[in-house]
Amino acid sequence: MPHDTMAHQEWSVPFGQTRAVSRRDAIRSGLATLGLVAASHAATASAPRPSAAVSDALCASPKKYSMKKSINLWAFPYPQRMTLEECLRLAKNAGFHGIELNYDLDNDLSPKATAKELAAIRTLADRIGIEISGLCSFLFWPYPLSSNDPAKRGRGLELAGKIAQAAHHMGVENVLVVPGAVHIPWRDDHEPVRNDVCDKRAREAVGTLAVVAEKLKLSLNIENIFFNGYLMTPMEMNAFVDSFVSDHVRVHFDTGNISMFQNAEHWVPILGKRTKNIHFKEFTKKGTDYSLETFRPLLDGTTNWPAVLEALDAVGYEGFVTFEYFHPYPHYPEALIYQTNDSLNRILGTLVSS
Repeated sequence: MPHDTMAHQEWSVPFGQTRAVSRRDAIRSGLATLGLVAASHAATASAPRPSAAVSDALCASPKKYSMKKSINLWAFPYPQRMTLEECLRLAKNAGFHGIELNYDLDNDLSPKATAKELAAIRTLADRIGIEISGLCSFLFWPYPLSSNDPAKRGRGLELAGKIAQAAHHMGVENVLVVPGAVHIPWRDDHEPVRNDVCDKRAREAVGTLAVVAEKLKLSLNIENIFFNGYLMTPMEMNAFVDSFVSDHVRVHFDTGNISMFQNAEHWVPILGKRTKNIHFKEFTKKGTDYSLETFRPLLDGTTNWPAVLEALDAVGYEGFVTFEYFHPYPHYPEALIYQTNDSLNRILGTLVSS
């Protein structure tokens, strides 16, 4: 805009009149406006802020819980894109206290691994500074302990024993056990097992494994799974675990595995002190896909995490809470690990403000 025009610009005023505004008037008006803005900022700064509890509840739990953060190896692109050591270091760097490892027919934890090699994994974890929260395995599905096929049943019991031995060599206390399955929806080679037969075979298998667990000083933790049609209520789980009258047979509680029709916070007080280890698995009741695809990253579901934590705190649980997820991100997979640690910090009230 030309200099002369700026000095004598006409502004509209009431009643349709016009007046010329000098540069001096414009400067005075601008200074007055700045004064009003400054006064507004001062008033905002002096206004009372929301209470700490209200503010914290928007970003994290106002209450701090003492459980330890863990993550299952299935959340990592292992072994296709990362070595076991890289996974351990990533979990540690992301902020986890522990990692849950998976036993398979190949890879670092398998029947091929020697006692010395398994012990070396524990040594590596100790050197990195991360605990091994437990051993888990998908082998209970191709080789169910309650299968109608005697060969599969026998192989399943053999592999469960090898998992227990591996845990012993690694100095790991917690071993997850799936005791039986009436139905396995993602396998077309599983013949459904009658409920009472499944129960009988599961009790026989866990009874055999309990003797091994007592000898090796391990904890066999029975997991609840809604897919398998067995131990579908906390009362059934309690009756099963209590029947062995052994401190070495406990519960591995999975928050997502019963969330299709039930609520995790309802199971916690009924299971009580039997719970030895936990999977924090996110589930959404808004979906209609009841396969493994229905599980989601933490906080992206319908789980009432504040209620779950209150219930766990009430029964005195202070062990590991392990994120279990079966789909590493195809791009930038580290993101899932760091996001999960952040979510757990918010759930546990351990988020550190920057």
